[in-house]
Amino acid sequence: MAELREADAAKPHREDVSIKQRHMSIQTKLKGLEMLADLDGAGRKSCPLCPEEKFKACYSHKLRRHLQNLHWKVYVELQGQRMCICHLPCRNLKPSLSGDQVSGRHVAHYHCVVCSVTIARKTDMISHLKRHINKGETEASYSGSSDVPFKEPAPSDQAYEIMKELGTNVQLLPNHTTPQKSDTYFNRKMKNNRQLVFCSLAVLTEERNPLECLDAFGATGIMGLQWAKHLCNAIKVTITDISDTCVKMIKENCKLNHIRVDGCPRGPRVPDSEVEGVPIATVEVAKMDANVIMHLRAFDYIHLDPYGTAVNYLDAAFRNVRNLGIISVTSTDTSSLYAKSPNVTLRHYGCHIVRTEYYREVAARMVVATVARAAGRCNKGIEVLLAVALEHFVLVVVRVLRGPTQADESAKKLRKLVHCQWCEERLFLKQGNMVDDTLPCNCHGSLPGKTTVQLGPLWSGPLFNTGFLRRMLSAAVQHSMDDIQPLVKTLICESECTTLKSFVHGPSALTNQVECGVVIKTQQSGEESSPADQSGKRKTGEESGSAVKKLKSDMSLEHPPFYYSIHRHSIRGMNMPKLNKFLQYLTEAGFRVSRTHFDPTGVRTDATLLKFKSVLTKYSVPTYTNATATQKNVSTETTT
Repeated sequence: MAELREADAAKPHREDVSIKQRHMSIQTKLKGLEMLADLDGAGRKSCPLCPEEKFKACYSHKLRRHLQNLHWKVYVELQGQRMCICHLPCRNLKPSLSGDQVSGRHVAHYHCVVCSVTIARKTDMISHLKRHINKGETEASYSGSSDVPFKEPAPSDQAYEIMKELGTNVQLLPNHTTPQKSDTYFNRKMKNNRQLVFCSLAVLTEERNPLECLDAFGATGIMGLQWAKHLCNAIKVTITDISDTCVKMIKENCKLNHIRVDGCPRGPRVPDSEVEGVPIATVEVAKMDANVIMHLRAFDYIHLDPYGTAVNYLDAAFRNVRNLGIISVTSTDTSSLYAKSPNVTLRHYGCHIVRTEYYREVAARMVVATVARAAGRCNKGIEVLLAVALEHFVLVVVRVLRGPTQADESAKKLRKLVHCQWCEERLFLKQGNMVDDTLPCNCHGSLPGKTTVQLGPLWSGPLFNTGFLRRMLSAAVQHSMDDIQPLVKTLICESECTTLKSFVHGPSALTNQVECGVVIKTQQSGEESSPADQSGKRKTGEESGSAVKKLKSDMSLEHPPFYYSIHRHSIRGMNMPKLNKFLQYLTEAGFRVSRTHFDPTGVRTDATLLKFKSVLTKYSVPTYTNATATQKNVSTETTT
């Protein structure tokens, strides 16, 4: 006990020594190190940053050279503060297996000017300081000339940036663009994604309300706040995040938008007096893991947007989602989705894929197939309402259909894809044990070896619901979302596999069509459909079957799978026709045709590749025609 008391009494002294050592190694000028060594005095002096066994006491001229060459020139700098290398025994040695400390020489290290950490390598210290800069922690907590102990930087001292999107204000940290180094990540490029998700939720509120909605990965909370601010009493929004920083940021953003926070039983509730003005809506904010809250509670609408893949959360999402509810999944792991990391693709999605001209649609169908398998494990099927694959993300929105029959119907649409690696012709394999994997192309007969490869399993069903997309367009017009209206129009044409001039060329005609036709159709569908029981209980077989029939009647003829790139299959030495003209030529040849959002040069059609190339060749013009004509004119002029 006496030894323990002596050790406790020595602790404050050791802490003071450690703080003093950190001050000695961090200086702004060389004169500060020289003052610590007292070089003006007579006699031998010891180095303040080296132990006696490493550098013995010497005279002033030799000690000055030692401080300048070994300590002052070996440093890491941050805002004028030099963190010189330190050789003192500041770092705790690792204990051995017997519990005793390993004897040996101490490792040289640097003391961080912002926090109390000691790092041995210079490159590691530079990376450590960069993380402080990204978090906004750039002020030194102590300097070489003061004896103030270390103090953690307060988060309230950080400068916030106010950003407004869709009438919703959110405050962001300076490091909101670095997700791996920040808890409150915000991506401005995902604006289209947030608006598409909002429109899908707005369509669901027309079918039934009030809805219980979940934003499982809140971050700044902007998506859930947009739901609550614009849809108000039609929905009950729950925003969750596992990070304390994110939960605190979400509550501050609620206060910024005059939204009352209704905390869950696990968290504190913000009183109404802290919200300025009259609250326009109520949002529940909870610090909870996404899998946990989806297992505990049932929701009508669930949005999953983790950083990377969402496969780890699909089972929990389908476990408690209500019948005819909607699940939207955003995947941002584009390296594995776009066939840049095939080993990761096989590990996460259970699919074998290669890089193709239609790789974005392959990514969308692969995500839908993974969602369908997760739903099937819960005896549920899916109806794909929307599948979008852009540069930064893949968004899939599905409606949940209860029952093993619906699950079997969805499972039948998971098929292998036969792909020719030479001409890029593709074909889904038919169901059955005896399958024929021959493609319409003749590459296998004209080229040596095998040219085909099997990809998947992928979703072979439709990727769009035309009626749902039309109602989404109506919601986008109603809420003044001008950015995504061209995208939704392209999706409607793609789902119907048609080229409507009103969607492509006539914005005024389209506005009249939306105001007159789409809104009327939305009102009619809203009067007819009341598919779900608000209590979330299972319906009888007749009621559930009639609701599913109404949803299927809203779907048009299935669009053909995949598309061809007009640039990929262009003929060498020939000038291709304009894309819109080429679509007209394919339509005159008797094929269904439309443009696609997956590729601006892509053409979705039910024609085979051979017929596609034949039409393209027929209407292409040789590049040397104009040059030959000009040469003939010049020759005739010279002869005359």
